[in-house]
Amino acid sequence: MDTSSPFSVGPFDFSADALAREAGGVQEKMRAGLKTLHQVGDISYGATPKEEVWNDGKVTLYRYRGAQLEDGRAPTAKVPLLIAYALVNRPYMVDLQADKSIVRGLLARGEDVYILDWGYPDRSDRYLELEDYIQRYLGGAIDHIRAAHHLDAINLLGICQGGAFSLCYAALNPTKIKNLVTMVTPVDFHTEDNMLSNWIREVDVDLMVDTLGNIPADMMNFTYLTLKPWRLFVQKYVGLIDIMDDKEALEDFLRMENWIFDSPDQAGEAFRQFTKQFYQANGFIKGSIRIGDRSVDLSRVDMPVLNVFAQHDHLVPPSSSQALGGLVGTEDYSELSFRGGHIGIYVSSRAQREVPQAVHEWLAQRSS
Repeated sequence: MDTSSPFSVGPFDFSADALAREAGGVQEKMRAGLKTLHQVGDISYGATPKEEVWNDGKVTLYRYRGAQLEDGRAPTAKVPLLIAYALVNRPYMVDLQADKSIVRGLLARGEDVYILDWGYPDRSDRYLELEDYIQRYLGGAIDHIRAAHHLDAINLLGICQGGAFSLCYAALNPTKIKNLVTMVTPVDFHTEDNMLSNWIREVDVDLMVDTLGNIPADMMNFTYLTLKPWRLFVQKYVGLIDIMDDKEALEDFLRMENWIFDSPDQAGEAFRQFTKQFYQANGFIKGSIRIGDRSVDLSRVDMPVLNVFAQHDHLVPPSSSQALGGLVGTEDYSELSFRGGHIGIYVSSRAQREVPQAVHEWLAQRSS
């Protein structure tokens, strides 16, 4: 019997010889991978030196130092920039490693960059509300930076959920924000292509929070992974075999995996309020969001706004972000469309070339 007879479907060769070669190649990769894994040490995260300058409980404000850049230049921007990330993941995604760092790109262009680290909530934080996160923590960090630089207002860059928080803060405290940048920020939570929102709208959030207290990080991660089960449960790890003999590529993979699963639990009451007001009630569009005893009116966002969104974002579809243009009160509203996905906008080589430069140029024109 001729076992080498070809059997192919389209571009794929399923002959016995081809399958044997494929199996042999996988074995070689796995053997090489065992050696490579022994060479991989502790994976570092965050490429840029930073120092703590303010804190409130578990929340810490850091200032990045530009001295790590090749020429050691001090910031040239007159107005500092604060980055506010989402609660569901750690903020070092914007400074993951030297060649994948939006922060490093901003520093290289002279920006004075701060970042807010929300920390890891525990049971003592069960009753924190959105007002705590937005007015107390984000507001406290902004007030510290304003005082340290003797400024009435600073620049604010909000990412994903941090962008929604930034919009709320800017609407409630418009005189304290000079320029606002939102990045992959959901605004219309009821667009047809928002799979995550379609799921969450059917969840009994009161029952969930009343039962669990804080929402476990593992539950949140599983939800995000199941939005793309083939890509994130199967294809990614099959593809890992191809880089098992490449130490640098393997370290990059492990660094990203660590970030994905290094997720804080969610403070129960804040999660309840955010889910019900934003995802379920579509509060930005309906004008129904309340932070503490105050209503959020996006027409009070009268400072310049740059809205950056990703064309292939499966978590925050472009249509969700672009709804912002019809809601803010400013006449200086701009959009930047990035050809990539929700994570690629921070770590892809295209992002390193395009995003820091675009943000810097936009701010420079408005930060005299």
